[in-house]
Amino acid sequence: MIKMTVIIRRIGYKGPVSSFNGAPPPQHTFGASMAGIANANMNGGYGYSYAMQPPPQPAFGRGQPFVAGGGFRGRGGPPNFQYQHPPGSNPYKYVAPKPPPASPDVMEKPMGPEEVALLNKFLHKKVDLMQNSGIDVSLDRSDPRSPLHSIRSFRDLRLRPELLEALNVLGFTQPSKIQEFALPLLIMEPPTNIIAQSQSGTGKTATFVLTMLSRVDPSKKYPQCLCLAPTYELAIQIGDVVAKMAQFLPDVAVHYAVRGVKPSAPITEQIIIGTPGKLVDYLTKYNCLDASHICCLVLDEADVMINQAGYTQQSTQIYNIIEEASPIVQTMLFSATYGEDVVKFAMQLIKNAVTVTLKREDQSLPNIKQYFVECPGRDAKYQAVVELYSGLTIASCVIFTHTRRSASWLAERMIEKGHLVGVLHGEMSVEERAASIEQFKEGIFKVLITTNVCARGIDVSQVTIVINYDPPLLYENPSEPDYDTYLHRIGRTGRFGKAGIAINFVDSREALAIIKKIEAFFGKPIPKLDPSDLEQLEAVENG
Repeated sequence: MIKMTVIIRRIGYKGPVSSFNGAPPPQHTFGASMAGIANANMNGGYGYSYAMQPPPQPAFGRGQPFVAGGGFRGRGGPPNFQYQHPPGSNPYKYVAPKPPPASPDVMEKPMGPEEVALLNKFLHKKVDLMQNSGIDVSLDRSDPRSPLHSIRSFRDLRLRPELLEALNVLGFTQPSKIQEFALPLLIMEPPTNIIAQSQSGTGKTATFVLTMLSRVDPSKKYPQCLCLAPTYELAIQIGDVVAKMAQFLPDVAVHYAVRGVKPSAPITEQIIIGTPGKLVDYLTKYNCLDASHICCLVLDEADVMINQAGYTQQSTQIYNIIEEASPIVQTMLFSATYGEDVVKFAMQLIKNAVTVTLKREDQSLPNIKQYFVECPGRDAKYQAVVELYSGLTIASCVIFTHTRRSASWLAERMIEKGHLVGVLHGEMSVEERAASIEQFKEGIFKVLITTNVCARGIDVSQVTIVINYDPPLLYENPSEPDYDTYLHRIGRTGRFGKAGIAINFVDSREALAIIKKIEAFFGKPIPKLDPSDLEQLEAVENG
C-alpha cells in the first residue's frame, strides 16, 4: 500500500479579478454547497467570477423536509440558495485583470487533511460516478488494470429493486472495480467489516451509500445507519448522493447531525450523517440517538478521521459506543489514501476487517500518458506551454507550480496571449476555491494555474492535460519527490477512464532525478517529449 497524504496550498496574490456576471450556476437541489458566498470575486484570482447573491431563506431544521425524486425525505439539512445577477449588471461583461504583484518565491506549506477532504467533496454536488463525464468507458473496462474495470452488472449484485431502478434512472449499469469487489462483501450475510481504498472518481461514496440503503429497513422508524464525515460540507455532499440513490425509497429519511441542527429525541430517521463532534454530543450529551439498532457505521475520508488530532479520539469513542450498544454493526472505512500507520490503527480498532486496496502500480492510472519536457528556465517553460497548445487539442488544462510567483508570472504571460486563465491563491477560502473551480468546470476559463490546491477533488471531464510546471516535492524534504501529490496531480486528467496526458517540465539535473525516481516508484515509463516536434505531438494525441 502507498501512503498518499494530500498536500494542498494556495497560490497567491491579492489583486483584482475580471468578473463575469453571466448565467448563474445550477441551483443545488440538496443542500447549499456554496452557501454564503456573496459576490465571490475570488479575492485575487485570475479569470472570471460570478456575482452570487443568496436570497433570504427560512431557518432550517427537522421541521423542513426536502423531497427528492418523489420519495426520499431529508431532514435537518441546510437551506437552498439561488444565484442571481446583481441589478443592472451586464451578463457578458469581461474586465481584463491587472498584472499581479510580486509574491514570495517559496514553496507553499501543505494544508491540513480535513480541508483537503472538504475541497475533495465540495465539488461533488451530483452523483458523479461514471455518468457525469459523458464518455464511453467501455474500452477502459476491458483493461483489468483499470480501477473502472468491471465484469459484472449491478443486477448481478442482487441489490433491492428500488436501488436498481434508481441506478437505471441515473444511467449506471456496471459497477467500478471498487464497487465490484466491495459491494458483494458488504451486502452479504453475515455482514463484513471493510477498509477500502480506491482512487478519487471511482465510486467510493456510492459504494457505502448503496450498502446503507441495502441494509436499512424503511418500515422501522429509528436510526439504523450512521455515517461520519470530517466536515459539515462533506456530510451534506454525502446526503446528496443518498438522495439520488434513495429516490424510490419514500420511507427512508436522513437526519443531519451537523452544526445549526438542534437534536430532538427521539430521532426517527433511519440514516444519520454527521460530524464526529456533533455525533459524540448526540450519543453522550443529548442522549437522543438510540445506538442499539445501528447496523452500518461508515467513516468517510477515513485517513482524516483516524489520523487527525481530535477526530481520532471522537471517531474511536463513537465506534466503541456503537460496538457496545449494537450486536449487528458493520463498520466501513473508505478513503482514496491510507498511510501504513492509519491502516495499522484501523486494523487494531476494527474486528476482522477485510482490506480492499490498490497495488502501487495500479495507482498511476494506466490511461494517463506521462512525459517529461526539458526546459532550462522559466522562459523555456512558457515556450513549452505555447508549443503544447499549438500542437495538441486541449479542451482545458491544469498547471501545477511550486510558488505563487511562478503561478502569477505564468498567468500574466498567458493572459497576454489571449488565454482565459484562473488562478487559485493563498487568500481564498475553501468556498471561494470551490466557486473558482466551478467556473473552470463550466468552461468560463480553460486554464487553471495552481499549486496543490487542486491536487485532489476536482472532476472535470474535459481536462485533457495536466502540466507539472514544477515537480511535486516533499515540503519537509524538498530534495525528494512527493509521490502521493504526483498521483493526485496527474489524476486530474484521465477521470472516469478517459484518456489523459501528464507533462512534467524538467529545468535541472535535480528535477530530472526527481522524475526518474517517480518513474521507478510507480513502475511506469516517463519518456522524453519534444513539444516543438509536431509529429511527436500528433503521435501522443492519437496514440
